[in-house]
Amino acid sequence: MASDKDCQDSHTAYMRLALQLARKSPLKSTNYRVGALLVDGDTNTIISTGYTLECEGNTHAEQCCIIKLAVKYGVSEQVLGNFIPQNIILYTTLEPCILRLSGAESCVERILKLRNNIKVIYVGSLEPDTFVTKNEGKAKLEAAGIKVCEVSCLRKEILEIATAGH
Repeated sequence: MASDKDCQDSHTAYMRLALQLARKSPLKSTNYRVGALLVDGDTNTIISTGYTLECEGNTHAEQCCIIKLAVKYGVSEQVLGNFIPQNIILYTTLEPCILRLSGAESCVERILKLRNNIKVIYVGSLEPDTFVTKNEGKAKLEAAGIKVCEVSCLRKEILEIATAGH
């Protein structure tokens, strides 16, 4: 169990912001309600935020962060890595998906395209087995050199928000 001290650090503060974003996600039985944010690790500045279904289509939180960052820089997602900081931290309430049942590109694949920029990911919880069993997103990201850490002290609240509407 996380101590009070563990729940007061900057990673938890960013995760609380991601959780606030997750609450904005509409209730839908086929989606988790997830919030995410991208932080410049050198300046501790939030450079993009996102939540499930924020952008057009059946979009995930991490996907929305990346889409919005590309729009901010006026470039396509394919070349975004050439324009953004090189030390980005991703905070997301749930482990990024490795498979989209819709056939869309997974969040893990989107993140891997930015692996020269996104160095660390903090997740509030690993993905439950509701839609995809045994999500191996964490393992695939770590195999590519991206550090994945859990910020577990908000897990109960994150899972309650994520699965509301199921």
